[in-house]
Amino acid sequence: MTSTLLEARQIHCERDDRPLFSGLELTVGPGDLWRIAGPNGAGKTTLLRILAGLNPAFQGELLWRGEPVHRVRAQYQANLLFLGHSAGVSPSLTAFENLAGWQAMRAPTDPEQVMAALVDAGLAGYEDLPAAQLSAGQQRRVALARLYLSSAPLWILDEAFTAVDREAVGQLEALLSNRVRAGGAVILTTHHPLGLRDVRTLMLEEDHDAV
Repeated sequence: MTSTLLEARQIHCERDDRPLFSGLELTVGPGDLWRIAGPNGAGKTTLLRILAGLNPAFQGELLWRGEPVHRVRAQYQANLLFLGHSAGVSPSLTAFENLAGWQAMRAPTDPEQVMAALVDAGLAGYEDLPAAQLSAGQQRRVALARLYLSSAPLWILDEAFTAVDREAVGQLEALLSNRVRAGGAVILTTHHPLGLRDVRTLMLEEDHDAV
């Protein structure tokens, strides 16, 4: 069995009849940390959504453990954690209810695990507040608390450092570092200068070609 987790081959994508990127290649294995970089409009979020199986509007091949993703979609989604640019929390639910509901879609809910994840994410004392009453940074922490519950081998994170304070930045960097050391793989976009070792970069250029 191949040790490669995710492979993108000759990915071509257009927006408004102009290419965002063409001939893009990416190979992700256990322990890899990839940063997708480039100017605004270069297609970073579009690429992440393609890699997460959420955007079918592309040409090329996307393989999970050597198999086309479209043939093993359920298996791929079960092995993937995707966090989008939006926090993706329900304003009417509490922080605890948001996280417990997310866990329930993947495994039996464990209230102790959910509470521990909220504490690790810096939300102790806020677990019973509706998300609408939380700040943007706290709502982001609710979303990031999913990382403490996820054992998925691949994390795809779009601007995970958005709206988080310095303390949360340090916590998230430590979490990512521990994840890749344990053999997980991470693909992310961020404008934050990462204080992490062995970060590999895929640069999307302004002329929309991948380098």
